[in-house]
Amino acid sequence: MILAVLDDLMFSSKIKTAANQLGVDLRFSRSVDGAIETMRKNPTTLVIFDLNNERIGPLAIVAKMKEDPALAAIPTVGYASHVQTEVINAARQAGVGEGTARSSSGPQTPAIAKN
Repeated sequence: MILAVLDDLMFSSKIKTAANQLGVDLRFSRSVDGAIETMRKNPTTLVIFDLNNERIGPLAIVAKMKEDPALAAIPTVGYASHVQTEVINAARQAGVGEGTARSSSGPQTPAIAKN
């Protein structure tokens, strides 16, 4: 199962389309507690974050994941605006496995969903 922690409609649609094409189970969460609960209840192969969404608090989720041995090894990918290199760098420092520009998500989405 892939967990997408975001609420951007266009971005959600891209990820959902790729997951459906590959037959991958995709779930969405829009809160720290909801994300952690979903990961604890379901074997999770990847977590995708919208790093620009301060309301959800993606770095708080990453911090909680790193504190929990059962969640710490789950791969993570975070997306942000291409001009916000400081956000991407902060995410990498917080423990996000791969931080990249949102504009690159289009071509990479099927490969990410396949993981």
